[in-house]
Amino acid sequence: MTRLIVTTDSSAAGALQGAGLADLVIAIERRLVWGPPPSETECEAFFSPRMTQPNGLHWLDDTPVWRQERSGIKGRGLIELFSEYDSAELGMGPEPNAQLLLLWLLDHCGIEDAALSKLAIRHLDLAVGDVAPEQLAKMNPPIVEITQDHVELAGRAWQAYRAPTPQAWFDLREADLRLLPRLGRCVVALLEELPNVTSGLGATETRILELIAPGEVPPFDVFPGYQKPNERRVFDYWEVGALLDGLSRCERPAVAGLDEGPFSLEMHENSSRLQRYKQSRLSLTEFGKAMLGGDENFCRCNRIDRWWGGTHLTNDRLWQWDPEALSLIAPD
Repeated sequence: MTRLIVTTDSSAAGALQGAGLADLVIAIERRLVWGPPPSETECEAFFSPRMTQPNGLHWLDDTPVWRQERSGIKGRGLIELFSEYDSAELGMGPEPNAQLLLLWLLDHCGIEDAALSKLAIRHLDLAVGDVAPEQLAKMNPPIVEITQDHVELAGRAWQAYRAPTPQAWFDLREADLRLLPRLGRCVVALLEELPNVTSGLGATETRILELIAPGEVPPFDVFPGYQKPNERRVFDYWEVGALLDGLSRCERPAVAGLDEGPFSLEMHENSSRLQRYKQSRLSLTEFGKAMLGGDENFCRCNRIDRWWGGTHLTNDRLWQWDPEALSLIAPD
């Protein structure tokens, strides 16, 4: 029996392939927790056979071309490729981006009964890339066959995340999410990244400030990672770098001491600039200390212009999260 697994990052793909759990493992690294979500047109094109999609807007773009050619999958559509395997699995970890990709995949595969009939979810309780292949092979994560009920729940949640306000996503807290057991944690984790009604900061930004509070902190000490003190797993390396930039390079900074930036590929390709970044020693400004103490609000003093799912957050259209009341606060 031939088996295909789709997962969410290249290290995960290598671990699953190395564990001998599939004939072919493909990673889709599309980030859905950052920036605007894909439009209906992009959703349609992303999993279709390669035609005129720009680079980065096709599901195979994270797989090296040489590997696509060697595997005979170059330019293929997702459902088309599924049809050639006896079974197909979605190997998804608990991180919010992985759960969002799971929703998107299920919503897409639900349009084709033949694809759905051979599809299953391999639920993972931790990021696959953090596990050695030999450990992964022994773990034998549970596999759940997909039903139309899974598809309907995934479609509802996927549409809620892409909606122009967070209200439908918030309403998922009251829904029966047991068919997708990692979704409940994902719902809450993403709501926590909305501006806090008191501080104006998302949960990851708050954790960054907490880690910087002792002072003289190297930048990379506040980045999340395996066995690192920043346990938040919503955003990745580049996104946390952008968040730290936003806390340091704004109208009223919360963080002082970041000596290089912005956190870009260009900076990483320049060894002297990257070294200056690493040698920075961060501390909180008085404003940053006041925010952690609940006496200041970042959004009242700085320009806000970013996306949370399909919600475009601005100072005039600011949806907020109240962690004490576990409630969503609509713009005034």
